[in-house]
Amino acid sequence: MFAAMPSTTDSNAAPHIYLLAAHPHWRDSHLNRRLLAAAREVPGVDVNDLYSTYPDFAIDVAAEQQRLARADLLVLMHPIQWYSMPPLQKLWLDDVLAYDWAYGSRGTALQGKDFWLVASTGGPESSYHPQSYNRYFFDAFLPPYEQTAALCGMRFLPPMVTHGARRMSPDELAAHVDTFADRLASYPDWPEMDEIEPCPRCIVPESDRPHEEAATVEEAA
Repeated sequence: MFAAMPSTTDSNAAPHIYLLAAHPHWRDSHLNRRLLAAAREVPGVDVNDLYSTYPDFAIDVAAEQQRLARADLLVLMHPIQWYSMPPLQKLWLDDVLAYDWAYGSRGTALQGKDFWLVASTGGPESSYHPQSYNRYFFDAFLPPYEQTAALCGMRFLPPMVTHGARRMSPDELAAHVDTFADRLASYPDWPEMDEIEPCPRCIVPESDRPHEEAATVEEAA
């Protein structure tokens, strides 16, 4: 049985990359397990295996916000499940990216940081096509990730998406893992960085997010 690896932080230097790895069944992973191991070998990367850290789904919001605040780059790494992210990754977003911390008129903690999605699919790229069973090109499923970054004032970097992960040959797998590790190690000196426009900040009016007391009164009415 594959034992989930504990979270690690490079204690010799302040981490500038915070990588959240979310996979509900690591022992069944063909690709993500190897990506996780590779990330742990890159200096300056704070790696958090969410399903190992929070097996009870009770997320330590303050600790997560501290780790995220220290980082320049947030990496979400997970398999695509039902055209989205695993449930614990979604819960992390719900709890940690709080109003007036991550977004809102006073929510400036993440402004200017980068957001990178590293995802994998079981189906081949050809399955993400109007004439195939997934019915849409894969880009159609990216707007929730892009808008999450935008709402928090983060720059959404070109995602690294691997299709047909379970069908990869050993050579293809090794090459992909090497590319991923190189990208982490070379951040932020990626050749395409100069071509990526800064993310426009999306201000949420306070009238759209009334205070808890007001919301309670409204619900009671």
